[in-house]
Amino acid sequence: MLVFKASEKLKMHLNSKAQKIGLVPTMGGLHRGHSTLIKKACCDNDVVVVSIYVNPTQFNDLNDLKKYPFDITSDKSFLSQFSKNVIIYNPGHDEMYPSGIKSKSYDFGSIALHMEGKFRPGHFNGVATVIEKLFKEIRPNNAYFGEKDYQQIQIIKALNRSLNLDVKIISCPTEREDDGLAISTRNKFLNSRQRSAAKKIYYALQELKVKKTKKFDVMKGFFINTVEHSEDLKVEYFYIASIDNLIPVEKFHKQKKYRIFIAVLAGNTRLIDNEEIKFN
Repeated sequence: MLVFKASEKLKMHLNSKAQKIGLVPTMGGLHRGHSTLIKKACCDNDVVVVSIYVNPTQFNDLNDLKKYPFDITSDKSFLSQFSKNVIIYNPGHDEMYPSGIKSKSYDFGSIALHMEGKFRPGHFNGVATVIEKLFKEIRPNNAYFGEKDYQQIQIIKALNRSLNLDVKIISCPTEREDDGLAISTRNKFLNSRQRSAAKKIYYALQELKVKKTKKFDVMKGFFINTVEHSEDLKVEYFYIASIDNLIPVEKFHKQKKYRIFIAVLAGNTRLIDNEEIKFN
């Protein structure tokens, strides 16, 4: 399997022949959720670049950055199961931030103001800075992202449009454990009690989808009470937002589409999820 650390060498390799290029951006700690994205990319493209870069500017908590599980040897082993047409791009900070580690500043409007944008200030600027660089250097035809990070996908789509980067953004359904917990690199930080309690997150989301109420306070209360029934979990936020602009609302119309967005703390581990919800 080819591994590149320098963008110029990667570009030379990719440009050596006409081919459809897929990109799966990651921060390492690869798992079954990444596997789904890579398999989809392999089906759609001639060559797939899996970028592995732990981006410091999208962490607003330095302790979170320090403990983020990065093991390039393990990730290379994980990727060996895929087609030989999968390439690893593992740049260093000097490659991604040649002028110093600092994110660019973007204005994404309402889609960046709430949920993760509110609770992780600067996060989306960091994400967009690296994605812009990857898109411009690799020039992929298609790029693949998981819907667990639904808000992030909307940010990347807005970035793609505003800069006319002409990349097709493909979102894939959230991969889940057998009990519904969204698969995440951070799940490995959960102790046994926290992991057992965390299944309540998906259970509560599914219950909300079938409940007849349209009262926001009732839905929020149900979610918090269900999840926080375990002393190991604490709800950080609960929002229902229009998918058009990701602005949280508390009154709903049946002709519009909405998603529930949540963040839950299990000790120092932060779990996020989202689900589409319909109001008939």
